[in-house]
Amino acid sequence: MVLSTADRDGRISSRAVLLKHADERGFVFYTNTASRKGVQLAEHPRASLLFLWKQLRDQVQVRVEGPVEPVTATEADAYFATRPRESQIGAWASDQSRPLRSRAELEARVAEAEQRFRGGPVPRPPHWSGYRVRPERVEFWYGAAFRLHERIQHRFEDGGWRQELLFP
Repeated sequence: MVLSTADRDGRISSRAVLLKHADERGFVFYTNTASRKGVQLAEHPRASLLFLWKQLRDQVQVRVEGPVEPVTATEADAYFATRPRESQIGAWASDQSRPLRSRAELEARVAEAEQRFRGGPVPRPPHWSGYRVRPERVEFWYGAAFRLHERIQHRFEDGGWRQELLFP
């Protein structure tokens, strides 16, 4: 999915992230909390998600907007434990979104983390967790000929969902 966040000055940035869980509470992804997106979410805890399927119909998009909250430590620990060991090591080695002098620096940090955790489990780093986007607005967009798209918006208001059609 594409995740869009904004910093305290309203500058927006987008990137593709993996959707790791979805339920009635929202959509969950994981990252380094000190990364650019983590810092932006701390400054402005709202996000937009975009799912795109170009091969369905004439294209299908689902857009989600809402506030963001951290997942619990228990949830983050449980998911981190399922990641490949190499990805766990990488979470310790990388100062995500920070300048890197050379690839050799990263490789040395990976080797250091591998040595540090050799022979044992890799715990979740304190700077690595997940976020849940709690949907307040969900739009289903179905492409159609001559730009006569079908758009159905769902908005969460007063404890319930309200559905309406939108002009294309």
